[in-house]
Amino acid sequence: MKKSIHVACVGNPNCGKTTLFNALTGSRLKVANWPGVTVEKIEGKTEYEGMELTLVDTPGIYSLTCYTIEEKVTRSCVMDDDIDVIINIVDASSLERNLYLTLQLLELGKPVVLALNMMDIVKERGWEIDMHRLPEMLGDIPVVPVSAAKRTGLDILLHAVVHHYEEGMDQLVLTYPEEIEDKIAKLEVMMQAHYPAHSSVRWHAVKLLEDDEEVREEHPIQTANIVERSYEKEIIQCKYSYIEKIVHEVVFHKNKKAASTDKADRLLTHEWLGIPAFLLIMCFVFFLTFFVGDFLKGYFEIGLSWFSDQIMNVLTAMHVADWMKSLVVDGIIAGVGGILTFIPNIFILFLALAILEDSGYMARVAYVMDSVMGRVGLSGKAFLPMILGFGCTVPAIMATRALETEHDRRKTMLITPFMSCSARLPIYVLFSGMFFGRYAGLAAFSMYLIGMVIAIITALIVNRLEKGRKNDSLLIELPEYKRPNPRTIRIYVWNKLKDYLSKAGTTIFIASIIIWFILNFGMHGMVEDASESFGAGVGRLLVPVLAPAGLGMWQIAVALISGISAKEVVVTSFSVLFGVTNASSAAGMETIIANVRAVNPSFGALNAFCMMLFCLLYVPCIATVATIKKESGSWKFTAGMIAFQIGLAWLVSTAVYQAGSLFL
Repeated sequence: MKKSIHVACVGNPNCGKTTLFNALTGSRLKVANWPGVTVEKIEGKTEYEGMELTLVDTPGIYSLTCYTIEEKVTRSCVMDDDIDVIINIVDASSLERNLYLTLQLLELGKPVVLALNMMDIVKERGWEIDMHRLPEMLGDIPVVPVSAAKRTGLDILLHAVVHHYEEGMDQLVLTYPEEIEDKIAKLEVMMQAHYPAHSSVRWHAVKLLEDDEEVREEHPIQTANIVERSYEKEIIQCKYSYIEKIVHEVVFHKNKKAASTDKADRLLTHEWLGIPAFLLIMCFVFFLTFFVGDFLKGYFEIGLSWFSDQIMNVLTAMHVADWMKSLVVDGIIAGVGGILTFIPNIFILFLALAILEDSGYMARVAYVMDSVMGRVGLSGKAFLPMILGFGCTVPAIMATRALETEHDRRKTMLITPFMSCSARLPIYVLFSGMFFGRYAGLAAFSMYLIGMVIAIITALIVNRLEKGRKNDSLLIELPEYKRPNPRTIRIYVWNKLKDYLSKAGTTIFIASIIIWFILNFGMHGMVEDASESFGAGVGRLLVPVLAPAGLGMWQIAVALISGISAKEVVVTSFSVLFGVTNASSAAGMETIIANVRAVNPSFGALNAFCMMLFCLLYVPCIATVATIKKESGSWKFTAGMIAFQIGLAWLVSTAVYQAGSLFL
């Protein structure tokens, strides 16, 4: 039986920790939730010299003094007795910031291996790091230069983990002034007396001196005669003084070459130019999404049309009943296939977002938005889930865990669904393509911009109702700009596309069948005219409600209801409702327009814009609703949020339609 070592991967945000973790473990991953919380726990396995290593990827933190759920999770993990070795991933280009966590980890007394990542940036700047002196100043722990992106130094790192585990605990690195060391010694004696089997005694003694609330609650020993006040400031100052000494002795030629990051940030993080720069970048992203995506989409449309014809020929040759042919071709292929033709657009969008994220730019967006978010009563951290919402609202809602208070989390959950997720993109592509011609990209981009504006206005109104509740300013790491890693980009984009394809094969497949049935069956069985179907009956009930918003058609009502299962199903519904195999093709769009105007001759660009607006603002998909309930822990909050979003969608769409009707 192989011997097993449990290893925790710990580091600051944006230090390349997850990239290194993926490089070490490959595809042998296991995802679950940490005990007692809903933060994802990712484990992976690898082998080295006959030893099986179980690696745990922890949320990024700056120190072991914690406030958010993620910080508490990481601290709990590294202190767990099951963890044998800690790999501390450090950004070599930012030793001053990263080594503070390193010194705290060394105080735990567990074996620590330092993985010095991003050495390529150090070389680009013309710096040098003394790889002999650095380990000496950190208590002779193993220091291994690695490149998570290029997958170099991994064997040496695993070798260091295995052998350092066998050697045992690390030695003391940092000693504090005599007064503090005397108090630490007394607290260590008390800890050992009350908890004889306790590990990390020195670290807990230091935390008691810092008046750490969680440590005091877990270890309620009487320290009044020793800890008469918090020594946190003195302890922090000692650590940073020692870090300054380390950097002075081990880093050379630091000022030789100015970082290109600083030059770029003069524009991208500028107080006034930062937000316009972000909007221009996103506008370019959506130009690519439409221009390049639509070009590639044409080939998908040809393939879908050919496939649909072949299936119809096969079914006809088999003398299959007409209703079954209609179900397969007009229901399933039209519904699922119509969604698949949008894959090029989705691919371009995810590719662009992945590049922006991996290059280090997205952190700048949160930074430049901090002042705006502060004015509406939210921390700049709230903008991070909002950015994630451009991809999918479910992980965006989950990302609100990084906020410190339940109040901030719920307020962010309220506004995050207004970010246009990728599932809404097919709706924008379809309706803007049908009614806005060469301005289709601009019309679609406006939805993303409007969603952000409405989210900020909503937060502002809520803040005013709360009488201007203040939030702390954002403290965020601005990583160095770097060349995006192709492997990281590939994994990100593939995972997103896989989720999209999975949804097409499950949710949208089932929804297509259900929609076909409710549109082809009525009170007296199968119907030839969809206006006599069950779906039409339900849709007509909502026509008077939707009419003021320019959406007074039962077909639109059915599409909006079906869109609650998944937003892409709105497009699926239009394909099935109007008997179009490929709604995104030029012929399919013309057929839909003709059929829509046969019902409502005045239906035009204004109605289409209001349709996109309603889809932007009304209740998110059922998966998001379930996530909101899980994260908030309240059905009352979830129901109130759904009611608010439906009401807001109706109000905004109605206001735009009524105002637009005066001029168009």
